[in-house]
Amino acid sequence: MADHGSAKTAHPLNVIVATDCGSTTTKAILIEKVGDTYRQTYRGEAPTTVEAPFEDVTRGVLNAIAEIEELSGRKILDGDQIITPCRDDKTGVDIYISTSSAGGGLQMMVTGVVQNMTGESAQRAALGAGAIVIDVLAANDGRLPHEKIERIRSMRPDMILMAGGTDGGAVNHVVEMAEYVAAAEPRPRFGVTYKLPLIYAGNKEAQPQVRNILETKSALVVTDNIRPVLERENLAPARNKIHDLFLEHVMQQAPGYKKLIEMAGAPIMPTPAAVGLIMEAIAKREHLNLIGVDIGGATTDVFSVFDGLFNRTVSANLGMSYSVSNVLAEAGLANIMRWVPFTIDEQTLRNRIKNKMIRPTTIPQTLDELQIEQAIAREALRLALIHHKSLATGLKGVQQERTISDVFEQHTSGKSLIDMLKLDLIVGSGGILSHAPRRIQSMLMMVDAYEPMGCTRLSVDSIFMMPHLGVLSTINEQAATDVFVRDCMIYLGTCVAPIGQGKNGEVCADVEATWPDGTITKEQLRFGELKLFPLESEQKAMLKIQPAKGVSMGAGAGVAAAKEVHGGVVGLLLDGRGRPLKLPAEQQARVASLTKWFNSVDLYPAPSDEG
Repeated sequence: MADHGSAKTAHPLNVIVATDCGSTTTKAILIEKVGDTYRQTYRGEAPTTVEAPFEDVTRGVLNAIAEIEELSGRKILDGDQIITPCRDDKTGVDIYISTSSAGGGLQMMVTGVVQNMTGESAQRAALGAGAIVIDVLAANDGRLPHEKIERIRSMRPDMILMAGGTDGGAVNHVVEMAEYVAAAEPRPRFGVTYKLPLIYAGNKEAQPQVRNILETKSALVVTDNIRPVLERENLAPARNKIHDLFLEHVMQQAPGYKKLIEMAGAPIMPTPAAVGLIMEAIAKREHLNLIGVDIGGATTDVFSVFDGLFNRTVSANLGMSYSVSNVLAEAGLANIMRWVPFTIDEQTLRNRIKNKMIRPTTIPQTLDELQIEQAIAREALRLALIHHKSLATGLKGVQQERTISDVFEQHTSGKSLIDMLKLDLIVGSGGILSHAPRRIQSMLMMVDAYEPMGCTRLSVDSIFMMPHLGVLSTINEQAATDVFVRDCMIYLGTCVAPIGQGKNGEVCADVEATWPDGTITKEQLRFGELKLFPLESEQKAMLKIQPAKGVSMGAGAGVAAAKEVHGGVVGLLLDGRGRPLKLPAEQQARVASLTKWFNSVDLYPAPSDEG
């Protein structure tokens, strides 16, 4: 595989076609070198074809590429073969690459010894590799041996990751978990003829015993311990093994993947792992702390980079179509209804949500439906971030020593690494954010769900191409970053949100703004107000903010702040609704507040405005 991959990439890459095979849609993009820079030129999409009657993922891929052919006038396909490399300036492409989450993504079960120590480290390793973790088993998880065995047997994961113990520690618990797995004789989700891939990344002293117990029962791979000592996590070796086994075993079982792997000039990546790569690249390049989200039909992935540390979580039960009823169950009806700017009875709302689950591919046809869908999205985003904060933590179970520098102490306390005051950028991706009818809707959904504090920049993926660029970055970083900056990332603007609460109408902060043309304006931001000012993408404004007594911009109550803020297609949003954000409890007052806020930023313009 590696040889023919490198042979294909030996010539210059000027024309690249990339696909992302999602659970419902396969999306293709064409990237071409124009002068010295790479640009995304055409896109096509087609339904994913993993299920009957086609049962061949490459059909959807060829259909999406055929659409690009038609739009671009470039001949890319010869029958069902992709023409590589380019034959002339109108025929062929230099490389074809792909990511995939079709077939439900990579479903893993992880085991550890102590649930919130090695169990959590194993979970982070699996999530970082692009997996959905369907269960975490641990010696101390409160389940009886027969319950553990039954659970492993019934779950049918694609792969199991076993961790546990620090190197040189006791081996008995790790061996015990291996015996449970062996007793369960787990069957994989796809393919009856092959053994379940199992990665052992625990105490190295237990390796011989684990081999003895599991070698005949599974396709066992042994790698370095993910928690060699309590103070340190070593997740990379296990993550790399997960990727390898995903391609070798799991992908090979899904219908048509063998053909897809042969077509591609680079290894196929799980979609979330590819999105994670591009998020890490932006954070590194611009030295930012960021939170990224990819909200899909079935799952919501959250990525973060804080002080150079990357984390990813997947909320497998929070999504906008297949999983929409789970959002209702987890958030509760009241939490969804609090974002709906009109009065609706509970049963009607429940019925509308259920309809979306039954017909996942429908899109809102009326303004009411759009407002309900965007209300649900706020809750899915909010819950997924809470889940992410709980897993993106320092290492638990480490003794605190006062002599170690503070930085080390913070990363080892089990505290969440997500600090909203240090956050520079929020990146949104996925249908509901990328395809919202107006960009201000995407911005406000993220502001309402994440409640950013102080000054935070927001952006959105223009047409959902982060997965394609993530896999591209592994073979040509320049091409991936060129397209990312010019065609993918749309800056929405900056949200300025003072921290604290007060009565509606009381002064929250005084803001003096120096605009790009040199004019200076003074604004008084009152509690309960949202104000939007135009400030274009390439422009910056200088703000001097004087918070009221008891209100903070992050440096302490009443302490003034001076900030340079970036514009965007939406502009500069001053959010005086207070942090934490509290909506009026009484329904009429709440609908009135929402209506006032939404009107002040022209969120849903009256039909006459649209011409």
